[in-house]
Amino acid sequence: MNKLYIGNVSAEATEKDFETLFEQYKIPYNAPFLIKTGFAFVDCPDEKAAMKAIDVLSGKVELLGKLLHVEHSVPKRQRSCKLQIRNIPPHMQWEALDSMLAEYGTVESCEQVNTDTETAVVNVRYSARDQARLAIEKLNCAMMENCSLKVSYIPDENAPEGPGNRRGFNSRGPPRSGSPSMSPRPKGHADMPLRMSVPMQFVGAIIGKEGGTIRNITKQTHSKIDIHRKENAGAAEKPITIHSTPEGCTSACKIIMDIMRKEAVDTKFNEDVPLKILVHNNFVGRLIGKEGRNLKKIEQDTGTQITISALQDLTMYNPERTVTVSGTTESCTKAQEEIMKKVRESYDSDMAAMSLQSTMIPGLNLNALAHGGQSSFGAHPESESVHLFIPAHAVGAIIGKQGQHIKQLSHFAGASIKIAPAEAKECQHRTVIIVGPPEAQFKAQCRIFSKLKEENFFGPKEEVKLEAHIKVPSFAAGRVIGKGGKTVTELQNLSCAEVVVPRDQTPDEDDQVVVKITGHFFACQLAQRKIQEILSQVRRQQQQQQQQQQQQVKPPPGPQGPVPRRK
Repeated sequence: MNKLYIGNVSAEATEKDFETLFEQYKIPYNAPFLIKTGFAFVDCPDEKAAMKAIDVLSGKVELLGKLLHVEHSVPKRQRSCKLQIRNIPPHMQWEALDSMLAEYGTVESCEQVNTDTETAVVNVRYSARDQARLAIEKLNCAMMENCSLKVSYIPDENAPEGPGNRRGFNSRGPPRSGSPSMSPRPKGHADMPLRMSVPMQFVGAIIGKEGGTIRNITKQTHSKIDIHRKENAGAAEKPITIHSTPEGCTSACKIIMDIMRKEAVDTKFNEDVPLKILVHNNFVGRLIGKEGRNLKKIEQDTGTQITISALQDLTMYNPERTVTVSGTTESCTKAQEEIMKKVRESYDSDMAAMSLQSTMIPGLNLNALAHGGQSSFGAHPESESVHLFIPAHAVGAIIGKQGQHIKQLSHFAGASIKIAPAEAKECQHRTVIIVGPPEAQFKAQCRIFSKLKEENFFGPKEEVKLEAHIKVPSFAAGRVIGKGGKTVTELQNLSCAEVVVPRDQTPDEDDQVVVKITGHFFACQLAQRKIQEILSQVRRQQQQQQQQQQQQVKPPPGPQGPVPRRK
């Protein structure tokens, strides 16, 4: 992404002219300039230098009488769905930007880019090429709050790079990293372990004497392995869960397969010992692919035979299908790697889509709540504290064995998540305390709602509705309620959540009171976001009042004497 295309170049321009121009504006570059008829290419050492060249030169600087046009150099094959929009007004709210982008198609991601300019820059991916093309046609040079937007294609890493690329294109620079955005999370896959099903008679061999074998496996593969011996008492097979990196899961899987097959030979077990992988039904369709193409390709590439258990075997307590892989240990391990790759891709896609849904609900914009309630693109959102009430008997599922699930959830969401002690022995609900910025709140609460549904704490046709408490300053409670309850009524109509500000509350030591929100996940989220917007407005008004008071207190400037004449 650090190679630049320079258009509208004079036929008389030389490499020396470009070198002088870049040095004049102090723009770093990697020589040489590749000059063609009417255009040129140049590599920049990093993304910051490339962005500076675009911002400083494009449409602003002439070379030999021609106004230069500078943009990211993108092969035609990669001009698909990804755009960069520059010169966005710095105080434009994200909600307004989202609405503007959505006019031209479905926005899959919108990432903010850190630059040294006062105006903002975002990278946008549309779901279809024609949508991206339409957005360029309509938005490029469009005026927005006295700023002329600049829109161009940027390389789409997901687009195929065939041999037909234009001459002069070298490898791209390192990918963009770490911008606070609506982009999908990094693919660490901490939430997607490998689940296997093994015959009961081999469990002892996998564990080993006094647990020695399983300890060696975990040490060699840097993984955590749970053998669920107590589940489904009397069942012929037991599930094994492997928590690790994809590579660690593959290594552990191979070792376990070797142990089972050796044990089968030693005990004269006459049946074949296939690899059985447990996959959630949500991912099975995409694993199989259209007309079974994905599964057939894995079979052909790995030399294995793969079957999947019938849909009728699913129950409300068992949402997983069994993927049975037959072949040599090496081929089964390779097939496992490909199968889990597809499953993890589906999981990441689902999580990205889940985050994207937040932008499709009017008013639910996780990025809009930077400090002060406006976008101010460089600012970081304030941390929030939410108390979420879950069924008391669901605490174990949220915490997980030895706290593993809650640790993974905290890491995935980027939030602090704790379970408050029970207020009484027979209380029906427990409090989950979540502390983090809006995006972390969205991810953490979404996973908790989903976990309660997955673990069947709510019926198959029952919607998961939870109660959440957020605290607001006592002086702002009236603003949440509104005159005659107008604001809270509108809030309930918009979000479909029940919002209650209990009367006659005694403020706590921080002079705060509780607002209770009850509803399904998106209803709760929308209500929380709207309340935070109200609080941001209150804080902003307070700041303005304080500034005005300080200006009034300042003493008037003293009388000045006559200025002496210069001799």
